[in-house]
Amino acid sequence: MDGMDMGSSTSSSSHSMSTSMTMTFKNTHDTPLFSNTWTPSSSGAFAGTCIFLIVLAIIDRCLIAFKAVMEQHWLATHLNRRYVTVAGKNTESGNLDTDPDAKLASLITAQGVEESVKVVHNLSRGPIPWRFSVDLPRALLFLCIAGVSYLLMLAVMTMNVGYFCSVLGGAFLGELAVGRFIHWPEHGH
Repeated sequence: MDGMDMGSSTSSSSHSMSTSMTMTFKNTHDTPLFSNTWTPSSSGAFAGTCIFLIVLAIIDRCLIAFKAVMEQHWLATHLNRRYVTVAGKNTESGNLDTDPDAKLASLITAQGVEESVKVVHNLSRGPIPWRFSVDLPRALLFLCIAGVSYLLMLAVMTMNVGYFCSVLGGAFLGELAVGRFIHWPEHGH
């Protein structure tokens, strides 16, 4: 008998736990956002919270677009980095003479004399070498994007219909505004 009682109590507690963990959307205006202190107490406060989520989702898309633009800038800077030979150094001079991609250019020295030099552009397709001036801002941008994205995820996980629609609406508006900067067409340079 004791074994049966234990089994029935276990099944009833697991049944009550499964019903309390059911994931369903709710349409209440008093759902806390991020903490219990941020619980809208009126329809106006709920609307303000939804507007905040819309703006936060737009900021998320803007940060992603800004990172994409900066990635293009960092790549262009890397590819346009110029390598100029210095008189007396023959480490690169032999390579410049045989490089078909080297272009003749003029360089004005400190004395104002114009010399004929070759400027070589880096055409490598590999990853950009690690540079503190590029990788620190890249990591900070990613940190901001991840933080904002996780806040939006937490808002959606409240299962509140208003919060969910606000995040979707903000993502739509953000993509509408800056989506063209995120998706760069591939060119065969």
